[in-house]
Amino acid sequence: MTVKQDKGLKRSIGLLGLSANIVNIIVGAGIFALPALIAQNMGASSIIAYAFCGILMALIMLCYAEVGSKITNTGGSYTFIESAFGDYAGFLAGIFTISSCLLADAAVSNALVDVLGSALPLFEIQSVRILTLFIIFFGLAYVNVIGIKQGIGLVMFNTFAKLIPLILLILLAWKDVSLSNLWWTDTPTIKQLGETSLILFFAFQGGEVGLTVGGEVINPQKTVPKAIFISISTVVILYILIQMVSQGVLGDTLPEYQAAPLAETAKVVMGKFGYLLLLVGAVISMFGNLSGEVLNNPRVIYALARDRVLPSKQLARIHKSFATPYIAVMVYACLGFILASTGTFEQLVPIATGSLLIVYLGVVLSVIKLRRSKKINQNSFKIPGGLIVPVLSSFIILYFLSYLSFSEKTGTLIFIVLLSLLYAFIKVFNKT
Repeated sequence: MTVKQDKGLKRSIGLLGLSANIVNIIVGAGIFALPALIAQNMGASSIIAYAFCGILMALIMLCYAEVGSKITNTGGSYTFIESAFGDYAGFLAGIFTISSCLLADAAVSNALVDVLGSALPLFEIQSVRILTLFIIFFGLAYVNVIGIKQGIGLVMFNTFAKLIPLILLILLAWKDVSLSNLWWTDTPTIKQLGETSLILFFAFQGGEVGLTVGGEVINPQKTVPKAIFISISTVVILYILIQMVSQGVLGDTLPEYQAAPLAETAKVVMGKFGYLLLLVGAVISMFGNLSGEVLNNPRVIYALARDRVLPSKQLARIHKSFATPYIAVMVYACLGFILASTGTFEQLVPIATGSLLIVYLGVVLSVIKLRRSKKINQNSFKIPGGLIVPVLSSFIILYFLSYLSFSEKTGTLIFIVLLSLLYAFIKVFNKT
């Protein structure tokens, strides 16, 4: 078991920057539409699902906190799993992570252009649409090539910009909340809770992506656990309050506004201005999510090349002046742009769900493996309670895997087989 070191990267990200990075990835565009969908499944008892899923995600992120404080170089989930289980497991985790994020980025960027098109028909023209996607991906790539401070600075700005409309809605909506709308008489079934939690689980995921910049974090042994605690607590409280005000204001009509439930809530509370404010907030949130993805995910490509899991040394090159993995950033932007502009991501989405859960399981099992390693610093953060949290987290992930559809399970299995063949080819290629 060896932990490769980063050469040329600068540790410039502090507690606030890392916390904002995690929150920015988790709080995407989904929360602006999620309350109606959750209310459709569970009605006023939706709060139970948020609390339940928040606790489950917190357990998994505790595992990330422990591993992230032990393995402090760049790469996130890939580096954690590779350090614990070797190149093959790391290769699968790295490709799973990159593919899942690329598919999500393609979907979010298209949704962003769709919103722009609904306001300005100019963006519905195909050539303008493709040009807009090009500007988004390569504009963000440029910012993240010229320096980590610029990249994390943009992420911090976007994080606060997306939170302002949501916090305003929460503060101003209480006067219009009807307590009768928050009262439930029927307790949800286990099946309802399971299906709803699976939807919510992916609204809470993304925090692990924010840890990809581990090699550029100041004092990671202390900063990583603190940032995870701050960010997950912030997201859970924010999500619960958003569901409460939207349910409390709109009541039984909430499921009818699946396109923009928060904008409809803001319309009741603040009039037309509120509606526009939340729509703009959704656009900022989508752009902010993309800025975080282009900051973090190229570091996985860089780490794969750094460890020679990918055969190209060029992908591991660090810019001499900017101290960023500039080639990996540009490659990631190219892949994201191609998927987004061609629409090919839509056929591959089922793969993302199962593969991401497998990555989570790999990190949770890494906690157990790394605790026994004499080569890893054991004086870093350690989850209290022995193996209780890792074991519970493993059962949680298996629980969510059981709720995947047949197509999602089949697509994930086929993807693993294809990647295994590709890995075998790369190993032969490296030897020859």
